[in-house]
Amino acid sequence: MKRNILTPEHEEFRASVREFIAKEVEPQYRDWELRGHPPRDFYRRLGEVGILGMWVPEEYGGGGATSYSYAAVLMEEIAAAGVGFGCAIPHSTLILAYLTAFATEDQKARWLPGVASGDIVLAIAMTEPGTGSDLANVSTSARLADDGSHYVLDGAKTFISGGSVADLVLVVCRTAPRDPDNRRAGLSILAVETSSTGFSVGRRLEKIGLHANDLVELTFDDVVVPAANRLGDEGRAFEYLSHNLAQERLSIALTASAAAQAAIRHTAEYVTDRTVFGNPLSSFQNTKFSLAGSAAVTQAMVTMTDRALELYDAKELTPADAAMTKLFCTEQAGSVIDACLQLHGGYGYIIEYPIARLYADIRVARIYGGTSEVMKLIIAKSLGL
Repeated sequence: MKRNILTPEHEEFRASVREFIAKEVEPQYRDWELRGHPPRDFYRRLGEVGILGMWVPEEYGGGGATSYSYAAVLMEEIAAAGVGFGCAIPHSTLILAYLTAFATEDQKARWLPGVASGDIVLAIAMTEPGTGSDLANVSTSARLADDGSHYVLDGAKTFISGGSVADLVLVVCRTAPRDPDNRRAGLSILAVETSSTGFSVGRRLEKIGLHANDLVELTFDDVVVPAANRLGDEGRAFEYLSHNLAQERLSIALTASAAAQAAIRHTAEYVTDRTVFGNPLSSFQNTKFSLAGSAAVTQAMVTMTDRALELYDAKELTPADAAMTKLFCTEQAGSVIDACLQLHGGYGYIIEYPIARLYADIRVARIYGGTSEVMKLIIAKSLGL
């Protein structure tokens, strides 16, 4: 189906991303997977070509893009090539939004030029051992000095994407005692420079997929954080995090849609070339029916995400809209990619085939950014249930 959200500018961007991936990602991607993340200079290259700072305002050295639809093109090209950009996607499509929305002008001037150039890589630290999706249960704490000049941060975080290469980590912490009547109160966001004394990166967590995206534990041991590094007002972190959830969930849905589209293309090529019992695998009715059904579902995903993008750009994407989009796309992407892997037979289980990477990488999409079960609760609430 024709996609109304795509313009000639989008296709020019697609061509430039495709060329960049072919030259600077694909040849060394296997090495990145073995290392667990791209080299630090990769982020500077993304900055040089304008990908990393696309949504950074022009006055701070970025591209000044106002539409989030370019994210769909970016994710589709990454998925089509069967690669990843390390933590660059959450850096530019998720964490940056907290800075543009809640940072002061001084903070923007200090951080955004480096964010656009790749000299400052961002990470966000919310999850703690034992908390999972329950952010109100955060125990990492920061106490304000008597003179109000700085906080002293203590605690630990886990499942932190990009934590081993980040320069600035947005840490969700408790700056006031728990209020039993309002568990969401008393949380703040501190921007912690990873060069700070007392900041340390713990073990790298081995994952099923996304092997070129580092995932680590972080520890804060009496880390001194200037009060000028607090993002927004003290005690309003939960509100700020909720403000950005729609974009985060849309981003995950776009990733899922892109992965499903890539799976269809890779599988169509494979079954055309593969011969079984003297005939192309594509000639069998089961192959045709399986791919046809998967293609129809994938088209529904693209249509849904395109509409969600239009609503997001118009500032009309509701929490329920975002939850429905994430739920549908992540659940269906899992089914589509599984069906495509089945058509590869034994080769689908071999990691050098793109379908194997897609299969392993997509599973977490039903977990992070809010599990499928949490999405259903949000949707049910919108129905008055």
